[in-house]
Amino acid sequence: MDLLGGVTLNALQIIQLMLAPAVMISACGLLLLGINNKYSLVVNRIRLLNEEKRRLMMKIGEKTPSTQDNVRLESIAIQISALVYRAKLVRNSVLSYTLAVALFVLTSLTLGISSVLSLGKLNFIIIITFLLGMCCVFLGVIFAGFETVKGYNIISYEVKVDD
Repeated sequence: MDLLGGVTLNALQIIQLMLAPAVMISACGLLLLGINNKYSLVVNRIRLLNEEKRRLMMKIGEKTPSTQDNVRLESIAIQISALVYRAKLVRNSVLSYTLAVALFVLTSLTLGISSVLSLGKLNFIIIITFLLGMCCVFLGVIFAGFETVKGYNIISYEVKVDD
């Protein structure tokens, strides 16, 4: 079977070529598992802060809030805003990794089709889909990095305010 510019490949070599994207699919799966865990933690933290805000508002009721209550309400509002931004970064990371998986699957399918039908013309598409998948992984890592920095900033702010 002709896949790489006149080079004939046997079935084992074709399967090996198709496994390279599969390894990337597994790597993306691990990245997705970790980032989904972060997403759950961020969403849970937003819910806890919203609940604390509701309890504080009920406690204040119709009386004039103390300075400490006002400081805490302001802190909660800032943290929720930052956490919503952090959730968007995590969402973008998840979408990037998911798109990468789709592109790696498409790469494997295109490799298989190209091998079975002897369509060397698909080489360009194979390379482009794999490279786009790698770009999506890189983009997901960048979003995850920004999310990590944002998470640290939120914790730093909370510790500073509570001192």
